Amino acid sequence: MKRRTPIGIELVKRGVVKEADIEAAIEYQKKHPNKKIGDILNILNLCPQKKLIEAMGDILGERVIILTTDDIKVQEDKYLPISICKTCKAVVFEVIGKRVKVCFSDTSNSRAVEEVNSILEKSGFEMEKFLTFETNIENVIASFESKEEATISNSGDITKLVDTIIRSAMDKRASDIHIEPLENEIRVRFRVDGELITVANFPKDKQTQLIGRLKAISNMYQERQGAQDGTINLYSDYNIRVATEPTVEGEKFCLRLLKKNEGLRSIFDLGFPQDEGLLKKFFDKRNSITIVAAPTGQGKTTTLYSILDYLNRSEINITTVEDPVEIRVPGINQIEIDRQSSFASALRAILRSDPDIILLGEVRDLETAETAIQAGQTGHYVLSTIHTINAIEVITRLRKMGISDYDISSTLATSVSQRLLRRICPHCAIKREFTEDEKKMITKIGARYQAKFDFANKFTYDTKGCKKCNHTGYLDRIGVFEILELTDEIRDLIVSGASSLKIRDLASQQGYRPLIVDALNKVLDGVTTLEEVDKRLVLY
Repeated sequence: MKRRTPIGIELVKRGVVKEADIEAAIEYQKKHPNKKIGDILNILNLCPQKKLIEAMGDILGERVIILTTDDIKVQEDKYLPISICKTCKAVVFEVIGKRVKVCFSDTSNSRAVEEVNSILEKSGFEMEKFLTFETNIENVIASFESKEEATISNSGDITKLVDTIIRSAMDKRASDIHIEPLENEIRVRFRVDGELITVANFPKDKQTQLIGRLKAISNMYQERQGAQDGTINLYSDYNIRVATEPTVEGEKFCLRLLKKNEGLRSIFDLGFPQDEGLLKKFFDKRNSITIVAAPTGQGKTTTLYSILDYLNRSEINITTVEDPVEIRVPGINQIEIDRQSSFASALRAILRSDPDIILLGEVRDLETAETAIQAGQTGHYVLSTIHTINAIEVITRLRKMGISDYDISSTLATSVSQRLLRRICPHCAIKREFTEDEKKMITKIGARYQAKFDFANKFTYDTKGCKKCNHTGYLDRIGVFEILELTDEIRDLIVSGASSLKIRDLASQQGYRPLIVDALNKVLDGVTTLEEVDKRLVLY
């Protein structure tokens, strides 16, 4: 296959830009590696927009447009959800009959083009593809979001209002929606990257209608004022779990947004150390249990599925038991328990189905723990989660449930603890060197846990905030991990009834490092900040 000449060279050959312009663009790209040369030439204003986009279209064989808000001839989210527009960097700008004109910032991104085309095809439309600059796409999407926020605040139709709140949360990547009655108003907050942000406040007189609509679409009892659980199934891309609780000002609603078919991420992408050998050592097991520990909302299930993705092979039978199934994976048998079932009863049933690996959503009680232990002792590899603060305390938690020291030491192979830290927003972060005080503090913490940090060629960032990160300075999250492998010596300590402190001391001698060490390594890698680490894990 003939390789295409880089677009920068083609633009120079055609006299559209000079070599010096390309050199300046390349220097800019070193600091902004996700930007393409054509977009950078536009950002730096090194060539008239019209001349540049037409030349790029000719080189790439694409139709082009300099997209502005004036070109949008359709309702913003009628054909593509704003969340898809942002992910695929694509905007529908005109529809003629069944032909839909879609503008992309990168028509060579086949995955984005195919995803948009698939969505439109399912609705009976035919896509026409156009190319524009990324900044043009971003400006149009920003105008969509501004209109959407205004709609949330001004909507008079209660059905439209609830729908707009939910769709806005999806577009902002929210994991939860909190709808809270206060004394004089109703407050709506979204949890984005672990942080709550207020997005709207409504008059108190909307409260009865709002509660009624939420209960109706969640299949809840209208007349009941106590705590209830329900689900919303109106959105094809999301499972939405709903919980209510009575407060002195009325019923509060919390909506948990779970995206369907989101796809698996590599465990390395989640933040696990980039070492294939560690994966094999810690997770390629038999006749045992691996438990991931963390508080609610810290990515335990995502980590388990990434481990499953690593272990999944055609010759292995994998079965999961979950409440609910959050990520659907081809080739894996997934069971969703209902209100009449329990993890323990479902686990006992699947043990008769010849599984090699079992993912158990959560170890909640003694019955589930005993059944999981039994599965691990009879030739299966069990992966599960538990709510506790760190990898060492998994042992304490199992003891408190009533599992014997012998069963823990003979079956538990690995315990993992994790937290999610916010990533620095790459669009607005300001790079700087570490101060001497910061270096001293990091070095001091490292010494406490037998960890050394090298500051050579390392930089940190100050967070500024921009539209892309909701003006927080952070965008998306990354996991930090600690891993306890149960060696023979640690098993002997457990059987002898040793305390968690003694187990921690021995584990530290054998290479165990707590969460804070991995977190500080990610600070040195420029992924997160000391302020974020202190907020989530406490540095000082």
